[in-house]
Amino acid sequence: MAGLDNPDIDVDLLYKINGYADSLPGWVSDAVTFLVEYGFAIGLVLAVLGTWFLVRSRAGSAQAVAGVSWALGAAGVSWLINQPISSFVARPRPFIDHPDLHVLVEGKTGWSFVSDHSAGAMAIAVGLLLVHRKIGIAAIVLAFVQGFGRVFTAVHYPTDVLAGFALATAVALLLSPLALYALTPLVRVLAGTRLLGWIAVGEDVRPDRDRDREQGSADGADGSGGEQGGDDGGGRHRARARRGVTAA
Repeated sequence: MAGLDNPDIDVDLLYKINGYADSLPGWVSDAVTFLVEYGFAIGLVLAVLGTWFLVRSRAGSAQAVAGVSWALGAAGVSWLINQPISSFVARPRPFIDHPDLHVLVEGKTGWSFVSDHSAGAMAIAVGLLLVHRKIGIAAIVLAFVQGFGRVFTAVHYPTDVLAGFALATAVALLLSPLALYALTPLVRVLAGTRLLGWIAVGEDVRPDRDRDREQGSADGADGSGGEQGGDDGGGRHRARARRGVTAA
């Protein structure tokens, strides 16, 4: 393992972090490889589903569900932006220029800068933070762990990961108002249909016909009560009139 004596701090950190992989038992190495490639991503998708389930029935559920949708959308937008950047920078993977690294994830192709995994993870995490603070914080921690894992397995330089974090955070935050402006009405319309009504069930997304029906029922109940009261009052008046006639 190389010490921190290389003038390129990026490469120094890469060797320092990747060096810890040398002592891993085989099964631990396999578990780390799975987590870095798939496990953390699966965990973030589960966090998205869990957040959606928690917010779908609360007040303002249309905007909250739109925010959860934007968490995934931000990851997609970050990936799209990253593609021309990667092609322009054209930075080889670390193990290409440094074959003495301990590579845990074999067969990786494509350019190293910017890290797609790191950008996608942070985009989802920041998007969730805008909707649910506790889940968002947990997701951000998970994104950092995944970013560390990308360096640990020698498939990215530290700056690849940091650039992915920065790109995703900017996308998720700066485009959030526009995304919510477009997605919230869409969620409200979809939630008002019979087929997709389950995506958001808060008061603000209930179909107008249901609210009108309930309002009409309440008005009808009040009106019948009033008519019944009027009939009772008229009956008493007529009875008093008859008694007056009889007495006369």
